[in-house]
Amino acid sequence: MYASHGRRPPRATRARRGVSTRRRARALAAALAGAALLLAGCSSSGDGSGGSGSSKPSPTVGQRPRSEAPYWVDPEGNAARQAAAYERDGKSAEAARMKKIAAQPVAEWIGTEEPRRQTERVTKAAAEADRGALLVLYNVPHRDCGQYSKGGAKDAAAYRQWLDAVVAGIGDRAATVIVEPDALAHVVAEGCTPPEFHDERYRLLAEAVTKLKRLPGTTVYLDAGNPDWIRDAGALVEPLNRAGIAEADGFSLNVSNYQTTASNIAYGRQLSPKIGNKPFVIDTSRNGNGPLEGAHADEEAWCNPPGRALGEAPTVKTGHERVDAYLWIKRPGESDGECKGGPAAGRWWPAYALQLARNAED
Repeated sequence: MYASHGRRPPRATRARRGVSTRRRARALAAALAGAALLLAGCSSSGDGSGGSGSSKPSPTVGQRPRSEAPYWVDPEGNAARQAAAYERDGKSAEAARMKKIAAQPVAEWIGTEEPRRQTERVTKAAAEADRGALLVLYNVPHRDCGQYSKGGAKDAAAYRQWLDAVVAGIGDRAATVIVEPDALAHVVAEGCTPPEFHDERYRLLAEAVTKLKRLPGTTVYLDAGNPDWIRDAGALVEPLNRAGIAEADGFSLNVSNYQTTASNIAYGRQLSPKIGNKPFVIDTSRNGNGPLEGAHADEEAWCNPPGRALGEAPTVKTGHERVDAYLWIKRPGESDGECKGGPAAGRWWPAYALQLARNAED
């Protein structure tokens, strides 16, 4: 199975924490506690890992109200399986915390093995539940500047073939797609993506936006990094224009990062008027306590930092003009990389998932 990336700016992230962080975390805890009631009982004779035992747990989750979060909740996601395993083992406190993640819609990162089949599976399941799929494209060539999630398609031709498979897998079903986290910020960041690959990247991103927008039920957000990475929002204007922001529905911020919701809103409001007043979405999956700061913030403060918390629950009711939604794009509990005791990037890490949920209660 494809492993989603962890956010990895080439320097530590140290943006100022929003003053309402704790209040948001407390509000989130209450909201998630209510959402957790959507989870029904589950039973299995599996190995207790929540992973790929011979007998899989069969958790059942309910969908969030469409008016609040019209995105599909996967009843067989890692968090749901882990919650089932904890319940089976009599670990009620751990199960309750894990359900706070399992009850929320999280993004599906489309892998390189059978991308059409994976995309069809998710979009069809979402359609059957009368919801839309939340998808992430993360396969651009030369991605991640050689860090934990380095790789991507081997060349432009391979990317186009992969993209066409994803587009076919979506078809006429409802989907919201985040296009290539980090790809533009890595072009802007000095010393990252080599200049000889810039034009190709812009073309591939623009093609992705165009092909996705031809689909009847697809909403597209082009990624624009986070407020502490490319601090001058104006530096992203030309890259976003060249990558097709005019055709996209908007842009995404804070994917797999920890910057506060308040700082992302302020940054998005600076950028939006420069690119046609496009709206934006914010990844709030792990930003409840903001970024790691102070003496503990090393040059990999973005990678599995301790003490972080779940942020606002996914919703389209943000209360802010031009903020289309708070989304859980990074899947809470999946590692940023082999740092601070974590497994490989994208691998499920139950201990970290529990930490995020527990810290959201404080």
